[in-house]
Amino acid sequence: MMETNRNPFINEYFIGFVNQVSPQGVKIHFPSSGLLQPFFRFGELYHGGLVGNYVVIEGHQIGFLGKIQGLELPEKERLELSEKSFETNDMHPIGYIEILLSFNFENPEEIQRGLNTLPPIGAKVFVCSSEFIQNFFRRFGVKKENTNPCLMKLGVLTQNNETPVEISLDALFGRHCAIVGTTGGGKSYTTSKLLEGISNAGAKAIIIDPTGEYIGFDSKDDAESTIINKNSYFHYSRLSVGDWFALFRPAGQVQQPKLLDAIKSLKLAKCLIKHEEPNTKGVYNNPKAKDTFVKCINGVIIKSGSYKDAYRHFATKYNNEIDNNEISLFDISKLITQLKEESVYENFGENINIWGNVDNRTRDNIASLIIRIYNKISNTSFKHIFGLEQNPDNDLCAKIESFTNDKSKHILRIGFEDVPYDFQTREILANAIAKFLLNKARKGDFKVQPIVFFCG
Repeated sequence: MMETNRNPFINEYFIGFVNQVSPQGVKIHFPSSGLLQPFFRFGELYHGGLVGNYVVIEGHQIGFLGKIQGLELPEKERLELSEKSFETNDMHPIGYIEILLSFNFENPEEIQRGLNTLPPIGAKVFVCSSEFIQNFFRRFGVKKENTNPCLMKLGVLTQNNETPVEISLDALFGRHCAIVGTTGGGKSYTTSKLLEGISNAGAKAIIIDPTGEYIGFDSKDDAESTIINKNSYFHYSRLSVGDWFALFRPAGQVQQPKLLDAIKSLKLAKCLIKHEEPNTKGVYNNPKAKDTFVKCINGVIIKSGSYKDAYRHFATKYNNEIDNNEISLFDISKLITQLKEESVYENFGENINIWGNVDNRTRDNIASLIIRIYNKISNTSFKHIFGLEQNPDNDLCAKIESFTNDKSKHILRIGFEDVPYDFQTREILANAIAKFLLNKARKGDFKVQPIVFFCG
């Protein structure tokens, strides 16, 4: 028979009084060691004095939930300890309790935000029933109007392994959730249990799997997987300028601005080819001053001999596309060529309206940057990971879209097991995928069907 009384402050559960309070926790004085002896009530075995047990504390109009973190005897009683003396109530143990939360005195299921107060000296302490803890977890983080929350089983209570612990998906994933611990501490196991719970609840989750340890989900009917550098890619056009800086590591006062200028020019070249008609081959006249122009040949802006006013005119016209640093709508294969075209004198002799000829000193300064870019974009893994000359059907973002729209699928595993560790590729790729999902969330794409995102 389960405990049905919602009042946790029952005399039969009493074990002691609070005799010291600090921000780190509270101390309990047990009037008698007999109060720590196990007892049965409604078919449940209670242990008043076990480390790890939950207790409730009766404050002034506020209840507190705590956990016993330590027990000891007063120093003068330790030498007198014997089996008989402890069982005959002659000892007066001391307990150390960590306060976990506070709750409404009249409605114990109503958990208060934060911990704004602590129990008073002399407050009574009661051992806590398993059902009371179970109900706490079930209602934790659930809004009052939600009478039927979506619950998932996390495990069982350590003090009673017959009592399942269930918690709502909203409470776990309504904002952010971190799984932390030492090596071998159970982080992967916990993640697997969460994924199983999400799947069983009919919700959706996407997980970035760094090493392939969650490959077991691939065999489940409601799960699918895609492996970067094997059967999918994340197209480089979705990388930000910051991502390119992390990949190419431009140095100092010359390389950084030249890389920015080159990216800006390539974006402009793409806009000119898409939206404008050249006067002659590769020459785009400024409609506000037709004797000025910008040269764009084979998707590259030729800075030498081009007019600055014409460049600024088109850059202003396509400002939204060019100044958006969160996407990279340009041809990455042209980046080295464009960098070389950026290495020109600011003026053509005394003519300050036109860019000048090649500046060999600047070109020498960016030579190391050009070598790094060449090594990366010519690397086979880099091409496969970021979609250079790859099959459009393998675009990871398209697969994510398909997954979100497929009601029969609940888990999507994005495998990184074939992604190399060099070039900071893993970190940049994981960050770019997360930004892609975040932008979709901000647009409201997941309002009807929320998605939980795990990043290992």
